Amino acid sequence: MAGGWSRDGAVSEQIEASIAEELERMKARRSPMGESRTHCAECEEEIPEARRTAIPGVKLCIDCQQERDGRPVSRAGFNRRGSKDSQLK
Repeated sequence: MAGGWSRDGAVSEQIEASIAEELERMKARRSPMGESRTHCAECEEEIPEARRTAIPGVKLCIDCQQERDGRPVSRAGFNRRGSKDSQLK
């Protein structure tokens, strides 16, 4: 049931689109692109051959990657789609 000026199913479509965008963002983050580096981009330690083979396009050594994964990621706390609900704050 839609309310106001929106058509039936609009809310569900918006939720599904948001989920799809987040999944694409996560896939892009998990799969590095390009050539693997032989040395870490942050600490210049050598990246083991097994890691370069397992993760194509890897740029960081294991220690630097674990440190980066542990950092909190800040996100905007608003709906970028501009729905009426996001403007009610």
